[in-house]
Amino acid sequence: MSKKSNIQVHVNNANVDRALKQLKKKIEREGIVRDMKRVVYFEPATQKRRKRLIRAMKQNFMRMVSQGLVRDI
Repeated sequence: MSKKSNIQVHVNNANVDRALKQLKKKIEREGIVRDMKRVVYFEPATQKRRKRLIRAMKQNFMRMVSQGLVRDI
């Protein structure tokens, strides 16, 4: 694992549902689940580069759509 995170959520007035929702959101932002899934199986460097490239292409496309440079398909 790359980094240790110390995520805390305080429960006020016994509102556990809201605290759980906040915890899930913080975990998602930190990318903890994604990192755990990555560690579960070995992925070659070429596959990692390919996924990174595809992710960048999607992000650039969505940015162009939001700016109105390209129409959404």
